[in-house]
Order: sequence, then C-alpha cells, then structure tokens
Amino acid sequence: MGKSAQHKEAMKSLAATSRTFYIPISRLVPGLQEAVASAYLCMRAIDEIEDDPHLPAPDKIKLLRQVAVFLKNAELDPREAEVIFANYKKSLPKVTLKLADWALFCPSTIAPTVWAATAEMAAGMADWVERNWVIRTEKDLDDYTYCVAGAVGVLLSDIWNWYDGTETDYEEATGFGRGLQTVNIVRNRKEDLERGVDFFPDGWDLQDMFAYTRRNLQLGQAYIEDLKPGPVLDFCRIPLALASGTLEALAAGKSKLSRTSVLEIVQRLQSS
Repeated sequence: MGKSAQHKEAMKSLAATSRTFYIPISRLVPGLQEAVASAYLCMRAIDEIEDDPHLPAPDKIKLLRQVAVFLKNAELDPREAEVIFANYKKSLPKVTLKLADWALFCPSTIAPTVWAATAEMAAGMADWVERNWVIRTEKDLDDYTYCVAGAVGVLLSDIWNWYDGTETDYEEATGFGRGLQTVNIVRNRKEDLERGVDFFPDGWDLQDMFAYTRRNLQLGQAYIEDLKPGPVLDFCRIPLALASGTLEALAAGKSKLSRTSVLEIVQRLQSS
C-alpha cells in the first residue's frame, strides 16, 4: 500500500472510530498528523480488544500481551500481527486487525516511541483484564486511568517535543488524558455496570466522580495554557473543550453532548 493510499485508509478509519479526535487530527500539519493518527489508531486498536463485550477474558489477556511483545520489536513484521489475529478475523473490528498498518504509518523518527507506549498500554490493559477491572480506591482509579489515558497524554507530549521541541509538564499531560477518560467513564457508566464493571471506587457516587474529573480537566487546561499558538494547541483545545462540555451536559442530566453543541464548540475554537 503506497503512502497516499495508506494515508487515506488511516484517515478513513479515524473518521469511523472517533468523532472527538478526527476533527483535530485532520487539521494537523503533515508529519505531525501521521504521528498522532498512528498513535490514536494503535491505541484504539488495543482498546477495542479490552472493551470487547463478547471476547472471553483469557483471550483478551493473551491478545494484549502478544500485541505488547509484537510492538516491542525494533522492526515490525506485519506477518507477526497476522498470526496474532488469525483466529479473530471475524470477531475483532477492522481497526484492531489493521494494527500493524497503523504502527507502520507513523513517521520513522517517532515510531519507536509510539510503539513502546502502545506496548506498555497493552500490557497494562492485560493486567487490568486479569484483575477484572476491580477498582476499590482512588489510587486504583488513578492507576487505571493512567494506564489507558494518562499515558496517552504523556505520549502526546513526547510527540510535541519530537515535532518542534515543545516542552510540557508530564503531570498536566497525565491530567489531560485522565480527564478525557473519566468523562467517558461517567458517560458509559450504565453500560459498564451492565457488563459487570464498576470504575467508581468504593463509596463514590456521581458527584465524587464529577469532582475527580474536574480536577483532571483543570490540569488539562493548565497543560494547554502552556502551549504556544500553532497546530499542537489547536489539536489539544478541541478534545478538552468537548470533554468539558460533555461533563457539564452529564452533570445537567443529559446522556451526552448534542451534535449541535459539538459543532458550536468546534466552530468557536476554530474562529478564536
């Protein structure tokens, strides 16, 4: 697959899998766009394994750990991914089955960083599946949300530094990713409970999770306030604003942020 076809396929998959991230990624400059799209799609690929409601836990653990080993290779061989997913072609989504394509789509000078971060996430996800996502304390919640989202904020910081030397605070970067994730936890609470998973620490109610999420979104706000004007800031502002808007919609008793509100937020940010 040539680069132009590969790029088209990646952006098509991105549009199909994320309303939140497709818009800011599609507006990134060449090079940076490929790096962030690759990172997002790789992590979405393993996220689909962790979240699959029909895949037995032992299969999830096996697949995630095999993916972690695969991504730790200095040079990726797509044939190894074919072997990993051979028995799951009818059950796993396309974004997962094409993991090797997304990994190889990344610019070569930042690819090892993206692969290593995705490998670490896959291994961490396997551990959480093994624990049946049991979260008892706020520290457990911190550990889980770092594994699946805070680490993404750190990876983005590494990508910004690779792109133009931008320096960012890793604690704020973690809060940026963690805040986006906990908005999803609140939004998906009903579905999670139906599948027997409760991400709320013992004794926590919605207000406790709202407070936790707001603290992390505030760190995310501090994170973007340190960014200079340009494509990196433009990228980060949109998902943060959408997450904040979604949280306030949930706090008001709505199930999600309306499509009209999404478009209004994006248009406001694009014109400012």
